[in-house]
Amino acid sequence: MVVVPKGTEAHSGAQVEVTKGDKKETYQNRDILIVPQNAHLPGPGNEPEQPHFHIATEKSYGVLFVIVLLLVIVITNVPLRGLWSVVAIVMIVALAIIFALAEYNGRSWWDYILEAFLRLHVYINAAGYWVISIGLLIIWLVTFMFFDPQIYMVFSPKQLRVRQEIGGGEAAYDTTGMVIQKQRNDLFRHWVLGLGSGDLIVNTSGSTAHHFDMPNVLFVGYKLRQIEDMLREVQVTS
Repeated sequence: MVVVPKGTEAHSGAQVEVTKGDKKETYQNRDILIVPQNAHLPGPGNEPEQPHFHIATEKSYGVLFVIVLLLVIVITNVPLRGLWSVVAIVMIVALAIIFALAEYNGRSWWDYILEAFLRLHVYINAAGYWVISIGLLIIWLVTFMFFDPQIYMVFSPKQLRVRQEIGGGEAAYDTTGMVIQKQRNDLFRHWVLGLGSGDLIVNTSGSTAHHFDMPNVLFVGYKLRQIEDMLREVQVTS
């Protein structure tokens, strides 16, 4: 990719004469870009900068990148639990079938939709992909390795220790009569993006019962079994 001034025109089959030092070279039948008069290609001093931006010639990469990024943002911010998750899948499948069966001027709606997407041009240079992707990866790593461990539940045979806020205090609760369950009813968040994760829900007992939600716990089924086995044990001290 090359950056050019506004009004630059592309031509093919041109003859170009270029002066390089004391020599003149002539190029026959070349594709060229002609900048407007008194306009110049960007570059240091009087020398134009050589093309160095890397960009794919296939426009579908940018379209796919944008669609996936927007879907991930929607899925992680709009939870669809239980019936809503099923309704969303049914609606997607139903709309796909309806668009395939519906016709206009002898062509299905999918033909027009795909044609519109094929006309959609989203070009992102290599730096654009790297900056967005690595930036999101760094944010995720910092959140996953530093901020997430600040919010935790620690189970022992007779006690639960909970911290719900970053920088907040830790509270302890008796595990007697405690109810623990897992919730894995968001197909997109728990299975598609969460790779089988789930929400851990804890309800304490007693006169001052509390309700705690720990969202997106990886291997939630295995951890729940460990917690249940530990709570069934009786702590013995000598």
